Amino acid sequence: MVDETSEGLPDAWAYDPDAEHPFPDERLEEVMAAVDDDPEIQAYLDAQNVNPVTRKRYNDHGSKHIEIVRNRALSLYSLLKAGGVAFNGAADHDLEESDEPVIVALAAVLHDIGHVVHRDDHPYYSIPLAADILDRLLPGFYDTAPTVQLKGEVLHAILCHHTEEDPLTLEAGVVRVADALDMEYGRSRIPYERGGRGINTVSSQAIQDVTLSAGEEVPVLVEIEMTNAAGVYQVDNLLKAKLQDSGLEDLVRIVAVNTHAESDNIVERVELD
Repeated sequence: MVDETSEGLPDAWAYDPDAEHPFPDERLEEVMAAVDDDPEIQAYLDAQNVNPVTRKRYNDHGSKHIEIVRNRALSLYSLLKAGGVAFNGAADHDLEESDEPVIVALAAVLHDIGHVVHRDDHPYYSIPLAADILDRLLPGFYDTAPTVQLKGEVLHAILCHHTEEDPLTLEAGVVRVADALDMEYGRSRIPYERGGRGINTVSSQAIQDVTLSAGEEVPVLVEIEMTNAAGVYQVDNLLKAKLQDSGLEDLVRIVAVNTHAESDNIVERVELD
């Protein structure tokens, strides 16, 4: 899975959401500019929050969630590339290397739009809605054959982010794991303030911070700061389930630390390998 002959690309693929030009590749930046300016896509990002948050009192699945997932997916991609990991989604179609982050970013943006239909089984509803958007968006950047190929890879990653279908590409695995890495307390603010005390809401409230950095023995280190033991559910149930069979199991090290262990000694540290 790791290409021993490829050189790391930390500078070329570094993603900095605070920079004037945050995207490392011109095509990715152009595609994301079109996405951010697209009124239909932005309308979906707002509308897709009604069923999970307003009606089911679930955690955020709107524009803020999408921003975080896209940022973390691209950060994961950047760190994996810097660690010499070879991606296969674009490569299997003989597409360019610069198309890899386009697949990752588009899938991250569109993965949850099926929530406008229903929270339950939403990836299956996301597929036809995203397909319509991709049919309109991609021809502005690609010829017919790569449009079809990119569309298929993006839809594959969308499908595999929250279903029993295992990712067959690392691009899809990155989106799957990045989705679970949006777990901090801010995501559950609205349902918590409305009285929601389900395990997803309470456990999210216990997550203070998530950081991604280069690992020593594996390409990516994910560090999670918890304020109490309830956060273990986010790590040991939700994130662990997304990491399993993602293709990233041997490439990512996840460490969660309870920073308030003196008042909550049920658990001090959790590590997923």
